[in-house]
Amino acid sequence: MPTAIFGSIEAGAIYALMALGVYLSFRILDFPDLTVDGSFVTGASVAAVMIVGGYNPFLATMTALLAGFAAGCLTGLLHTKGKINALLSGILMMIALYSINLRIMGKSNVPLLSEETAITKLTAFWQGLGIDQAIQSLFGALGMGFIPKTWGILILMLILAFAAKVLIDLFLKTDIGLAIRATGDNETMIRSFSADTDILKIAGLGISNALVAFSGALVAQYNGFSDVGMGIGMIIIGLASVIIGEAIFGAKTIVRATLAVIGGAILYRIIVTLALRVEFLETGDMKLITAVIVIGALILPKLIQQQKEKQRKRRRLAEAKKTNAYGKSGEHLAAIKSDS
Repeated sequence: MPTAIFGSIEAGAIYALMALGVYLSFRILDFPDLTVDGSFVTGASVAAVMIVGGYNPFLATMTALLAGFAAGCLTGLLHTKGKINALLSGILMMIALYSINLRIMGKSNVPLLSEETAITKLTAFWQGLGIDQAIQSLFGALGMGFIPKTWGILILMLILAFAAKVLIDLFLKTDIGLAIRATGDNETMIRSFSADTDILKIAGLGISNALVAFSGALVAQYNGFSDVGMGIGMIIIGLASVIIGEAIFGAKTIVRATLAVIGGAILYRIIVTLALRVEFLETGDMKLITAVIVIGALILPKLIQQQKEKQRKRRRLAEAKKTNAYGKSGEHLAAIKSDS
């Protein structure tokens, strides 16, 4: 169990990049972008093919990021210049990317287990620092039973996720970032200030899918393969991460919201790992588990809020009754009863 939890935290840190991309499109731009299911695989396929072709894995990963940016921009062009419905434009791009990804890979699956990837390079770099030995010695002295072989991937991926978070926070505070946020909040208002909302939407979707493709490239190198079907349901996973994070950590500010997304991505992976430990559930039930998690994350906060509101009204009613018992006016009591 500890090994599985540790692995889920590692994977969650990588998927957090994808969740940040989903956050940009769904929360900031208010755009239901289903391109994610396709651009995730685009990033994985571009990186895998380039690595197998002998290119530097870091160059391959950055190229995957650019490919995702291009996919997001095409979705934005379909919506803004082609005047296609936002949801439909994402669906059309997702469908098109399935064939494009097959073209890129040349087959449905590209293995990377025998290749040198960014993950293997980063692991080798981390082990060369000698930090693992120090951590293992410390945990051994404390008598802990489970000691991971290496902390490199977890720590480096968390650093990468938080670096992306900081860059997004800073970007959204710039003039362009504020304009993108305003476009998502009130497109008519920002257009009245002579802002080109079409360009802002295209740029926002491009950045969103660039993060998604970047995550896809890292996931492919982490898992050791790129598969044409690995992006199915990715948008739901991204939404689950965003919703869980916002429900638990809150989203009052951009800084807090992006932090919540990273936490939500990690928590989602942990929840799925624990759910798959239930005897009657199988690996094929993962999509069902995801749907249940999203439903729970959507419904529970509302139920909790309703319960808090009922308790607040009961307290007000009790205070009003106490006041009325001392012979004061009962108008306030009547008002509270009608409010309840």
